[in-house]
Amino acid sequence: MSPHDDLSFLELRPTQGEARQLFVLLHGVGATAEDLLPVARWLQGHFAQAAFVLPQGRQPFDGGGAGRQWFSLAGIDDASRPARVAEALPSLLAFVRATQRRLGVDAAATALLGFSQGSILALEAVAQVDGLAGRVLAFAGRYARLPEQAPRLTTLHFFHGGADAVIPVAHAREALEHLGALDGDATIDIAQGVGHQIHPALLDQALIRLTRHVPKRMWREAMGAAGAAGRPDGGPPH
Repeated sequence: MSPHDDLSFLELRPTQGEARQLFVLLHGVGATAEDLLPVARWLQGHFAQAAFVLPQGRQPFDGGGAGRQWFSLAGIDDASRPARVAEALPSLLAFVRATQRRLGVDAAATALLGFSQGSILALEAVAQVDGLAGRVLAFAGRYARLPEQAPRLTTLHFFHGGADAVIPVAHAREALEHLGALDGDATIDIAQGVGHQIHPALLDQALIRLTRHVPKRMWREAMGAAGAAGRPDGGPPH
């Protein structure tokens, strides 16, 4: 681990050439960056030109031990959660931007992957800074507060266990419906009978989303280009 913008982190470099993609993996409460190494290594087997960076939560876990947390859960409720998340965001935003600069990977080629509390941070990060990353992969997560606007430069992928008793899947379903009403770009995959975990079936679905889902913004750009090509002056429609 190395110090970096107030966050320590683990890093896996590309297995082929320079970094063309960046995955930032955010662990859950009471866990550590090492806990997401198996996920990073599994993805590395499919994305040889990607760098994987796993920052460590800034705070020691309230429950003790070696675990970390992004924000405290002590006495937390729906009213207090947004403020606690907002307090944790600046260091994460700075870390992601600094890592993008250091590795020479732009925001569109960056994915934030979070589990549980890490998913909350990832979702709130792109709600605050649209386009910080091209994609968010939110495993067993939720919004601290549903956004007023859907991101236009970020695709959101929700992965949830149908039997999750820690963060019920209803939160993910509500987020998807809300984002749909705002014309956002979001998907959901639910593994029935699965609890609060990154299940292999959900990882398989994440790979499918990463490799086969065409972001809505790209469809819009393609349709706009096709429309312009079909007009004599190639300009905008009148």
